[in-house]
Amino acid sequence: MTSQRIIFFLFDGVHLLDLAGAVTVFYESGCLGKPYELCYVSPYAQPVSSSGLGFTNVRTLGEINVNASDMVIVAGMKLSRWNRADDALWIPWLQHAAATGATICSVCTAAFALAAAGLLEGQNCTTHWAWTTRLQEQFPGIKVIENRLYVKSGNIYTSAGISTGIDLALFLVEEQHGVAFACTVAKDMVVYIRREGKDQQDSIYIQNRQHINQQVHQVQDYIAHHLRQKISIPELAALVHISPRSLTRLFKSSTSLTIGEYVQKLRMEKAMYLLNDNHKMDWIARECGYKSTSQLRQMMKDKA
Repeated sequence: MTSQRIIFFLFDGVHLLDLAGAVTVFYESGCLGKPYELCYVSPYAQPVSSSGLGFTNVRTLGEINVNASDMVIVAGMKLSRWNRADDALWIPWLQHAAATGATICSVCTAAFALAAAGLLEGQNCTTHWAWTTRLQEQFPGIKVIENRLYVKSGNIYTSAGISTGIDLALFLVEEQHGVAFACTVAKDMVVYIRREGKDQQDSIYIQNRQHINQQVHQVQDYIAHHLRQKISIPELAALVHISPRSLTRLFKSSTSLTIGEYVQKLRMEKAMYLLNDNHKMDWIARECGYKSTSQLRQMMKDKA
């Protein structure tokens, strides 16, 4: 049986993790028994990454005839090095690839390339949070979705960038080989959880931490490591040597969530991860601090 081909498209100034994250998912899939044929193409003879590392074994666009069964993944690039004077070198190739019915994906700023080629016209898409406004303004005919890890529109997939290229690649593997296998790949890569496309661009574990209050950080760390226990506000307040009332006010002003809301979000994210990893519901409920499996099921139903 012929392995499916994944064609990684490199611009000059490609971001290493945008490329390597997705590459590693498909490579690890092969190590676990579901192989892919990986190849690399570029409109440039010697593309160099944004951090200065060069590449070999990169084929020219003319050497690759894209088929409907292929996946083309365009890795994100440093936009200040993206030479739009070279559009004619690559846009026809990318348009032809899409016209064959191939799956076309972008990681991070590569959404700008898909938009420039007209592939996102009238489509939902996303990119890194720092570039969503510019992408929408530059290409008003597309619909940029804010704060999403990845978006699927037909055979076009766009992701938010950096580590979310891993999330997107795991999702593509899951579509072909199922949830259990995708979770096995994620576990082999020591990825905590394969995040859903509709999830925000940060895990709950790193959301709401963009503040500088060390007392609240300490409380957040404690909560994350004690989810299976009953967590009381007086206990947390004693941990950071302030009154429960002061902690409640300080936590909400720093994170925009109450302590109770934060605890429930962490518990639910951990429960969803453990569920995807095929653990039993009663064990998950205990591990995440729920009183019973029925409470966990109700919380999952409310989340849905």
